[in-house]
Amino acid sequence: MQFHLLFAFVAALVSSLCFSIHLGVDALLPNAPRILLLTAHPDDECFFFAPTILALQRDFSQPEVYSLCLSTGNADGLGDKRRAELDHSLDILGIDSDKRWVVDHPLLQDNITMRWEASVIADVLTPFVVDNNITMILTFDTRGISSHPNHCSLPFGASLLSRTLSSTRSRTENAPRVLGLLTVPVVPKYLGIFSVPLARARIILSWLMPRIFSPSTAILTSGFGEYLIGARALREHDSQMKWFRYLYMLFSRYMWVNEWVEIDPATLSNQW
Repeated sequence: MQFHLLFAFVAALVSSLCFSIHLGVDALLPNAPRILLLTAHPDDECFFFAPTILALQRDFSQPEVYSLCLSTGNADGLGDKRRAELDHSLDILGIDSDKRWVVDHPLLQDNITMRWEASVIADVLTPFVVDNNITMILTFDTRGISSHPNHCSLPFGASLLSRTLSSTRSRTENAPRVLGLLTVPVVPKYLGIFSVPLARARIILSWLMPRIFSPSTAILTSGFGEYLIGARALREHDSQMKWFRYLYMLFSRYMWVNEWVEIDPATLSNQW
């Protein structure tokens, strides 16, 4: 009997991973969506955000997805190589070459001990957002998934920009919403493939009992196909593929599940 139950559980898990399931994708896709993924370093896009990028690329509304990386990841003198690796990764993830940019700013260098100034991030971000009529910025939340200070800085800069544009009456329509990728505690962060049934159970409960199980802004879960694409993109970052990166690829929730929360720019600006 126990074997039968175990077999049924494994069969259900495997069959459920043949497709992707999402909750609240419409929250990410307002009218005429133009979405900017804001990252700190080359490899952030696939280490953390691949489920979202792939879900947006495959949505029937065909949103325009852009990528802006605020450094070349030059902490070890490999900036040029990492920039090229980022291009290869984004090719796999499906972001067009004319919709991706990498910034190399003296005050936004890859540094694990330094927070970036919100005002500098906002100034650098402004022309990309305004010139491309960006309606939403997707980035890290204030804990930055890994607590890297460069990651943690991004929502403050994006929120400052959104707040500034909102206060300029003639550009109110250009003020984007800001969403942060939810940082989860250590144990659920490394449940790997088992993150998927847990997230999907929450999605189903949110559908059945929305008043009890209030959802985040959006939960996106990958199937096997999307996971393999994300893993291919990750392996393009050859300069970063140490042994522990392979463990990350196997066990990280963020290879399978992305959960988004909306950031209030005014509140976050006050915290900074």
